Amino acid sequence: MKLLNNGDPIRNPSFLTISIFVVVSCVFFYLGKNWSNGYQQLVFYTSRQTPTASGAATIAISPNFNKTFDVSSVIANHQTIDAAPPSRDSIPAPAPAPSAFLAPGSIKTFGIVDENGTMAEEFEVGDYDPEVVENWGNGSDPEVVDSIGGSFRFGIKKFKMCREAMREYIPCLDNEKAIRNLKSTKNGEKFERHCPKKDQGLNCLVPAPKGYRTPIPWPKSRDEVWFRNVPHTKLVEDKGGQNWISVDKNKFKFPGGGTQFIHGADQYLDQIAKMVPDIAFGRHTRVVLDVGCGVASFGAYLLSRNVITLSIAPKDVHENQIQFALERGVPAMVAAFATRRLLYPSQAFDLIHCSRCRINWTRDDGILLLEVNRMLRAGGYFAWAAQPVYKHEENLEEQWTEMVNLTTRLCWELVKKEGYIAIWKKPLNNSCYLNHQAGTGPPLCDPDDDPDDVWYVDLKACITRLPEDGYGANLPTWPGRLQNYPDRLQSIRMDAYISRKELFKAEYKYWKEIIDGYYRALKWKNFRLRNVLDMRAVFGGFAAALAERKVDCWVLNVVPVSGPNTLPVIYDRGLIGVMHDWCESFDTYPRTYDFIHAAGLFSIEQKRCNMSSIMVEMDRMLRPGGRAYIRDSIIVMDELQEIAKAMGWRVTLRTTAEGPHASYRILTCEKRMLRG
Repeated sequence: MKLLNNGDPIRNPSFLTISIFVVVSCVFFYLGKNWSNGYQQLVFYTSRQTPTASGAATIAISPNFNKTFDVSSVIANHQTIDAAPPSRDSIPAPAPAPSAFLAPGSIKTFGIVDENGTMAEEFEVGDYDPEVVENWGNGSDPEVVDSIGGSFRFGIKKFKMCREAMREYIPCLDNEKAIRNLKSTKNGEKFERHCPKKDQGLNCLVPAPKGYRTPIPWPKSRDEVWFRNVPHTKLVEDKGGQNWISVDKNKFKFPGGGTQFIHGADQYLDQIAKMVPDIAFGRHTRVVLDVGCGVASFGAYLLSRNVITLSIAPKDVHENQIQFALERGVPAMVAAFATRRLLYPSQAFDLIHCSRCRINWTRDDGILLLEVNRMLRAGGYFAWAAQPVYKHEENLEEQWTEMVNLTTRLCWELVKKEGYIAIWKKPLNNSCYLNHQAGTGPPLCDPDDDPDDVWYVDLKACITRLPEDGYGANLPTWPGRLQNYPDRLQSIRMDAYISRKELFKAEYKYWKEIIDGYYRALKWKNFRLRNVLDMRAVFGGFAAALAERKVDCWVLNVVPVSGPNTLPVIYDRGLIGVMHDWCESFDTYPRTYDFIHAAGLFSIEQKRCNMSSIMVEMDRMLRPGGRAYIRDSIIVMDELQEIAKAMGWRVTLRTTAEGPHASYRILTCEKRMLRG
């Protein structure tokens, strides 16, 4: 047999093909190496940054930017540097061996197991995890949010920390310049809202007090709070003898007493329940207003009777009484009876209580008691515990006579007077008012007066008319009223008149499913929830879903002035709420809430309000370690993320249950403890 191609391997086709490929490759390599010196080359670099000594954020810029490189010069200057072995000085010393014995008293335990392994009923809550505490610096460094298409987009600068003196700052109540310029303060004008101008609002992060600790959880917080969280002793000095509050080592203790119920709130509540059995705490009486509340022990002890009490007091000489209430985990707001309507709707409260609240109810033709009458539900009760009820001094007897005369003209019935408590009942309709003799004051308000219009509305010396159709008067007992369609649902000024009941039902179902998802996906079982703020509550569906789930928390439902006034519906359900404009600061102390919920708020308010101002206000109200969930349009999320990061929050942008293509997102935020 003959070999292929006569046995000559050079004439083999495979050999020739390989040879030609090698030659061509060498030629192209030679040409590329020698002809490319005049062309711009790409120099790769690492994006890893070395932190500066100050901890400020830095931005890496590509070395290729606006430069031309000569490859030959780069090669000529290239040197290989061998890594030098570390010096002895740079090698860290080994950790010292633990001593065989610990010094007496050196063991410090956190948790419910002591050093002997025994379960303990008393235990200390440890300080913040170091990851939660951040050294914030002076707040002058820019942040880069992300890079799109190769171009950097800069975020806003870090917000600075406010002065230490501002740790309890409430912008609209601590505006000293505006208060100094008031024409009169005789009627309590200085305790009302006087907000800074838009360009003078809060633009820094309010610091926590030194030594601030994670608040004691409810229900233990009803009886004690950390001293360092509200470091004020004036109330102890003024009211210690009345069983309000005391100091015990590093805690404030609350024995449960008050000026008129020195032996405890429980005994006092039992007395009221026996005086008027129809009050029926937790069934007929569900929503209560406590005026001049002190440290809110009245409301704190009503919680165990299925009654939610909104405790209010001005920011006056009884310094920080509302702050103590909030630290205890009791619903409270800073508010004052002065010259404007309070920010609650008509027929809001089943019971209004005043125990030595230091208010002259009969001044100016009873204008302050007329405001109580506006907020009191038809058939509701007013309880007054004060010296004129039981003392027989001449001036006090005159005050009692004036009170009886005024309440009679308001058609209130004095149902019981016992000891130092007097209780009146409001009528169910207008018939008594219409039968007044001509000239009897105070008169009925004009028919066109809206009793639910409360935002910066002056008090009116007239009797608020009750609805002719009886709306608001007859409600189911608790808890049935939570899911009942309130009659006043039909009187709200909003679209969709026919389908309101469907909207009401759908809102609750919507939030129930979402909260169920939060518990499954976001581990809400491990999330401590007590003081909650819903910044755009609509019908209160979010709060209702939490209540149905029996979460041991309370929710303050905010209805923004920019939308329909749904507050009457919220109160008819047995919930609490307030009217507010988020272009301004809220009437509460810093570090009030464990959780802030904002659904659809920013996309609505972005044309009216500065979003940074709203976010800084949220930071002021939120406790260190607290969380905020912002559920809104994807259009506003980029800016909200920038602002949140500039405040030091830890943020995560999540998709909704509708999937990644939905127009909404959820921004989950956690406030970290910042140190300047």
